[in-house]
Amino acid sequence: MGHLDHAAFGVLTPALSYLMAVIGAALGLRCTVRALGTTGRSRRNWLLTAASAIGTGIWTMHFVAMLGFAVRGTDIRFDVPLTILSLLVAMLVVGAGVFCVGYGRDRRRALLVGGLSTGVGVASMHYLGMAALRLHGSVDYDPLLVALSVAIAVVAATAALWAALNIRSPLAVAVASLVMGAAVSSMHYTGMLAVGVEVTPATGELPGASAMQFIFPLAVGLGSYLFVTAAFVALSPAAGERAGPGGPVSDASQRRSAATAAPDPRRTPAPTP
Repeated sequence: MGHLDHAAFGVLTPALSYLMAVIGAALGLRCTVRALGTTGRSRRNWLLTAASAIGTGIWTMHFVAMLGFAVRGTDIRFDVPLTILSLLVAMLVVGAGVFCVGYGRDRRRALLVGGLSTGVGVASMHYLGMAALRLHGSVDYDPLLVALSVAIAVVAATAALWAALNIRSPLAVAVASLVMGAAVSSMHYTGMLAVGVEVTPATGELPGASAMQFIFPLAVGLGSYLFVTAAFVALSPAAGERAGPGGPVSDASQRRSAATAAPDPRRTPAPTP
């Protein structure tokens, strides 16, 4: 059995991975809050941004943490197509959950269905990413810890969607994001504790790309996307701000203003003969 190190660089990779999870959760929650305050194309666009932010944050968290994963006695490589597929799965399943909440008429049912599908999808992303692992030996899993990691993912996803439906203030979103980041990180490291590796001595070249060749540049790029998108959301005015002084008003306000400005025919004085 090979010796597994989940933090080969010390606390650096766990801390950075947690930060990525928090940023993705905060950004996704803010975008979902914005979406629920709009309609039509604007709601769809905000939900798409929320799905990409949460999915990217979860994926980046996973693979930043994997930068610190090492097994004594073997190098580690990653299958590039499977790794990219895991990113797409993360975005798609999170998108399904977010859209379920954003457009569901029965919010309780939408929350349950969206949380379950998103949680299972997040766990699928994790284990699909683990399937992309290439090393000299075989990998097996503790089924009880795998089941626990899936349960944590479902609870975390449901809590995130509940927060999107019920939390509005920026401070509450920040607190919820810290909790969500901790939940996602817990899911990841619970899943990693389920891993066992039987190393087989070999001298051949492993297929795939190393973490520094592929994972690190991609994680940096996606992390930059999260920071840029967060800046855009922070600078983009909310609906209430757009309707403030000097900004465009809503259709209902325009109708009220027009009705106030229009003369009342009942009060119009009769013409003098």
